[in-house]
Amino acid sequence: QVQLVESGGGLVQPGGSLRLSCAASGFSSEDYAVGWFREAPGKEREGISCIGSSDSGSVIRQTNSVKGRFTISRDNAKNTVYLQMNNLRPEDTGNYLCAKYEGGDCTGRIRGRGSWGQGTQVTVSF
Repeated sequence: QVQLVESGGGLVQPGGSLRLSCAASGFSSEDYAVGWFREAPGKEREGISCIGSSDSGSVIRQTNSVKGRFTISRDNAKNTVYLQMNNLRPEDTGNYLCAKYEGGDCTGRIRGRGSWGQGTQVTVSF
């Protein structure tokens, strides 16, 4: 059974850093694309960053607003995908979820609720 569990969220001041973890089970995270998404009140779910499978070259895709500040990475031994977030801004506030794509490409589809974690809340505020 596919399961993804996020952790690492919290309250941080603007300019601060957090590292989010997405622990995967029921599949090997290096064989599939895994992405991070953000949900905020009044806004649509937004794709933040994604890392492709090892076979596809671990190609990384990011939304423009986080380039130069966020870094996605994967630890195959721990079957975990990380999102290092630096220089956080108030507009980065939201519930961060990770999701497993159907294949190894970040342009593919995410099928079913079971491919999503529950999320971890990030709040950037003084």
